[in-house]
Amino acid sequence: MPFMRKAIYPGSFDPITYGHMDVVSRAMRVFDELHISVIENPSKKSLFSIEERIELIQQVFHDKPGVVVEGFKGLLIDFAKKKNIFTVVRGLRAVSDFDYEFQMALTNRHLCSDFETVFFMTDEKYSYLSSSLVKQVASFNGDVQSFVPDQVIKAMQRKLT
Repeated sequence: MPFMRKAIYPGSFDPITYGHMDVVSRAMRVFDELHISVIENPSKKSLFSIEERIELIQQVFHDKPGVVVEGFKGLLIDFAKKKNIFTVVRGLRAVSDFDYEFQMALTNRHLCSDFETVFFMTDEKYSYLSSSLVKQVASFNGDVQSFVPDQVIKAMQRKLT
């Protein structure tokens, strides 16, 4: 069996945006298998349950071989060890993202010396985009069509009406 390059792309993805999708697209040029790993964070108020987020992401990437969607709780390092995947993908939008992501990358490497973080710059047209922004615009019935795919728009409309 040939060697497979695998990585984990963790996040809350509440909801998944075109910015996230851009990072997935870029990562799939480098990795054979990408685990989009949805974090269950009980201290965060989410619009969608973890099951709903997983289902939406599966719908978005249903035709993309090599994309695996799953949820997890706890430390990313513990999840990575269970999966035997020691590379994490993170998207960067701006310099402000780098400060936080750099801290996380160093912390993860401190917890597990085999752990590596690979950063992907999102396309500049998504550099301002965040799930929080999408939720805020949608909550005021704003047009989010240029931010998220149709299945996410429909799911958000069901949640917010």
